[in-house]
Amino acid sequence: MKLYQLTIKPLTPFGTPLKGDTIFGHLCWQAAYDSGLLVGGLDQWIEKYDTDPFIVCSSAFPLLVEEQTGENIALPRPQLPSELLEITCPDVERSTRMKARKELKKKKWLLVKEDLKLQLQPDSLLTDVELFSRYYASLPDDLRRRYAAESEKKIFLVDHQAHNSIDRLTGTTGSDPGFAPYTCENIAWLPGMKLVVFCLINEDALDEDCLRTMVERIGQFGFGRDAATGLGRFELIDCKLRELPTNERANACFTLSPSVPEVNLYSHKYFLPFTRFGRHGDRLAHSVNPFKAPVVMADEGAVFIPCDSDVFSRPYLGRAVHDISLVQPQAVAQGYAIYLPLEVAV
Repeated sequence: MKLYQLTIKPLTPFGTPLKGDTIFGHLCWQAAYDSGLLVGGLDQWIEKYDTDPFIVCSSAFPLLVEEQTGENIALPRPQLPSELLEITCPDVERSTRMKARKELKKKKWLLVKEDLKLQLQPDSLLTDVELFSRYYASLPDDLRRRYAAESEKKIFLVDHQAHNSIDRLTGTTGSDPGFAPYTCENIAWLPGMKLVVFCLINEDALDEDCLRTMVERIGQFGFGRDAATGLGRFELIDCKLRELPTNERANACFTLSPSVPEVNLYSHKYFLPFTRFGRHGDRLAHSVNPFKAPVVMADEGAVFIPCDSDVFSRPYLGRAVHDISLVQPQAVAQGYAIYLPLEVAV
């Protein structure tokens, strides 16, 4: 399999987070409508997704471009216990260690350079404010003045958009239940921010041009919830082939998307649980039952320590998830995740 790095530029807010399993679903819909995008068609590759995934997608991560350090990708901090992330010496005073551990909890981001080699160094772990400051320093003067007065120092903001149910027959809010407003969360990235998505592709199924076409179409028509109202638009800036990351001293896997790990392959698992309450998209969103069965996953940033080094023989981990839909029995969810090799002192 080959690894590609897609660089996208958000053009509007997003109603749905850009997580790997959802990106996979959007790519499948593109292949369903255009049979020329996958060799042999989508059905053929879905049937063998258990043993031969044709594509595995990461979640989207912020890209920082700085004059001194070049490109840096902001990944979520590894979900390791504090004692495995602590930088302080074990023989320092207990109060000092506790203070350092408290500060460590605020650091939500891990910067990785273009070579994708993970290093748990003090200057690689950043808080929201520190990441914003790094991004702010790389902006042109006009945008710097615009963000100088920002009270919330984050590279993305979550706002709430008001909605209300409409009676399509009368064009009003109706009489039953009448005016009943509700809000939905939207994710707005700072203007100019670029995001990176990694895709592992099987060259027997598709090539770079087909991958570009699928992603460009998703950006044009919108990603996720409320795409019909203008949310989820983005522009594909770049698509380039990357070397698969290696680390001879690695003993752990750091995941880049939500995943469902294999059973009995890992001696230690460190992760935050993430429940995907999925629903069908496109025309199946209007089916008798548009909702999928919930799937409990390990969110991106999980760290799995394998029992056997054979796990490192392939660039992804996890498994496909079946039996998630009543209206589309052949539906499958991406329980796979691209991982970066990591050395953990356990």
